[in-house]
Amino acid sequence: MRIAQPIVALACLVLAACPSDPDSPADTDATTTTGSSTDGGPGPSTTPMDSSSGGPSTGDTTEGADGSEGSSGEPPPAEPAIQWVGRYDTSDPAVHRAGWSGAGFVVRFDGTGARVTMSDAARYHTLVVDGAVQPTVATSAGEATYVLAEGLPAGEHTIELYRRTEGSFGPTVIHEVELDGELLPPPPVTRRMEVIGDSISAGYGDEGISPCSFSAETENHYLTYGAIAARAVGAELHTIAWSGKGVIYNYGDDVFEPMPEVYDRIMASEAAPWDYSWQPDVVAINLGTNDFSTDNDPSQELFVSEYVAFLAHLRQVHPQALLLVLAPSLFGAEATMVEGYLMDVVAQRQAAGDPDVAFADINVVWLGSGCDGHPDLATHAAMGDNLTVELQSRLGW
Repeated sequence: MRIAQPIVALACLVLAACPSDPDSPADTDATTTTGSSTDGGPGPSTTPMDSSSGGPSTGDTTEGADGSEGSSGEPPPAEPAIQWVGRYDTSDPAVHRAGWSGAGFVVRFDGTGARVTMSDAARYHTLVVDGAVQPTVATSAGEATYVLAEGLPAGEHTIELYRRTEGSFGPTVIHEVELDGELLPPPPVTRRMEVIGDSISAGYGDEGISPCSFSAETENHYLTYGAIAARAVGAELHTIAWSGKGVIYNYGDDVFEPMPEVYDRIMASEAAPWDYSWQPDVVAINLGTNDFSTDNDPSQELFVSEYVAFLAHLRQVHPQALLLVLAPSLFGAEATMVEGYLMDVVAQRQAAGDPDVAFADINVVWLGSGCDGHPDLATHAAMGDNLTVELQSRLGW
């Protein structure tokens, strides 16, 4: 079945009690619709698209309609649902649309196979079945159905599908997820992480062998430093990254829509704003490489003031998160200079009464270059290891 109703309406049918604010996230997720097979076992089912996407994690305590916990003090069992990962536009109830790097979904089910119907200009997706990475799913802009798994042993399985490419390649539009079996509650999410960055955070050219240029074929977000670290600490990841973006100057001194001006969007290339219903525990910001990409660098005063303003905005929309300012990929005296600027940024925010702001340098001596002078997979892996250590030491993960 395709999407028929918005999430709040479906949640009301399940709970028999709606949130008092119709614009608030639903308290739990909708149930699946399951068909019957001729032998009495579970038949093919199509999952409702209005499923878990932000709001409390399935591992969090959930309040009842009166604001209290259940009588046992334990959260109620999670409902069967798709776990949507990343920012999704659901303004059209017939589809889920995503545009940022790494957006995707996780589905847990009891059965033997799954398919997804989508229109997808993003070109390539990482598919993971029961924890094992499968051959890359190559997609097309027209609506088509793709087999995610078939002929699996009867029983419980988990399938994950994530965009490899960034927003400039176009949107991912998911129409339907179909299961040969029964949808189960998603795996619990107890840790959440966001990465904000440029081409390095998006994975530009990380699978390429120099010399090569920007392409969908060589960009793999799943193997970026941020995605590697998120998996190492068991955190759900949102990545807001766009090649060439800076704090003030984009690559080559372009000043059109630097990252602070596009950060609030649901979709990378569309103006509609995100609602911040999903709240991270930590936001790692890796910006500055493009600001200092030419000889026309911003002044210290300008760079620091604009970065401080961006962190103030991040604190407004993420009041409980650790804001972790990462040293960008620069070299020599310039790297030392910009590190000093960022230390000033952190000090100013702390002096303004925000203690949960910190600086970290996760850079490594590059082990190899991908396309157009970007880090290769080995370099991303080493950076991911360093970020993992930072997350473990600062958050106890």
